[in-house]
Amino acid sequence: MKIHRIRVPSATGKYEVVCGSGVLRGAAREIARLGKFSSVHVVSSPKAWRAVGKLVPRRFGLLGAAAVHLFHDAESGKTLASVEQIARSLVRAGADRRALVVAVGGGMVGDVAGFAAASYLRGIALVHVPTTLLAQVDSAIGGKTGVNLPEGKNLVGAFYSPSLVLSDFLMLRSLPDREFRGGLAEVIKYGVIADKQLFAYLEAGMEKILRRDAGALEYLIPRCAEIKARVVGADEHESGQRETLNFGHTFGHALESVTNYRVYQHGEAVAWGMMAAALLGYVAGITPEADAARILALTRRLGALPPWPKVAPAKLIAAMRADKKARAGKIRFVLSPRIGQARSYDGISAEILQRVLQLGPALLAHLGAASAL
Repeated sequence: MKIHRIRVPSATGKYEVVCGSGVLRGAAREIARLGKFSSVHVVSSPKAWRAVGKLVPRRFGLLGAAAVHLFHDAESGKTLASVEQIARSLVRAGADRRALVVAVGGGMVGDVAGFAAASYLRGIALVHVPTTLLAQVDSAIGGKTGVNLPEGKNLVGAFYSPSLVLSDFLMLRSLPDREFRGGLAEVIKYGVIADKQLFAYLEAGMEKILRRDAGALEYLIPRCAEIKARVVGADEHESGQRETLNFGHTFGHALESVTNYRVYQHGEAVAWGMMAAALLGYVAGITPEADAARILALTRRLGALPPWPKVAPAKLIAAMRADKKARAGKIRFVLSPRIGQARSYDGISAEILQRVLQLGPALLAHLGAASAL
């Protein structure tokens, strides 16, 4: 069993992402290296716990069995009410300032449990055990926590780094196909923004990857974690380079918001968002036609997505203006001047954006990827 250890710089000290098949067998040893805790509290969802709970150790080192706290993990449950529910459950279980929260689940569980850990008693220790591909390659790394408001996604939260991330590839065996494909959207994102060789690997081997080939996962998950660690290490609080991690997310978050978080899984919204960003970049003269076509073609190979919503462009634009990346009312888009690179842009004209929102969805839905431009 090969174990990958990726160090992530943080203002509160470095932490490790430990990933590989079966890493949870050594969870007690890894957590013992962090120090002594008064109690351990697993925070998960009924769905995630049913799927992977048997793989998670009940004991961590010399401590007794961990308390388990469950909350509803649908995107519609990513709210301050869920944070309150977790916090009150921790109080009833006797969690003090030396307690440890172990977040077991996908990105939504990690975001909410992380925010609960950040705010409970003004911050207690946190370990992430991501159980989805999306969480293992992206959301569990970098210290972003938060919840949604009706007005937009992730508008309330905190930067709060975990002490450790344990990514066990065995967790992905029980992952529904739809969630796995959604996670691959984030993997494609890393190729677009930072690694043209990774992008080419995905183009050459997408069918094998969709079958969850062990060798492919052994390469993809650590590579994405390395990119995320490098980017957040250089810009922990998203004041510059870290914004590139949001390629496709300005559109994607708007799609989630206008459909009340009930239509798309996050990765599906990001997939639509990346295709829209590729089209926007092309129309704006930023993304070369050949590169935009490659982004469209690869993303479409993920499979069918829930359809683009039948909403007016003005409603999507209003949602984009509420996005946390907006500055002084200006919408900021992460676009790719070439595969392997990305930058933030806030000078995209309203006319170009309107054109893409009016014509783009029909093009993307009905034309072949190679001819969509």
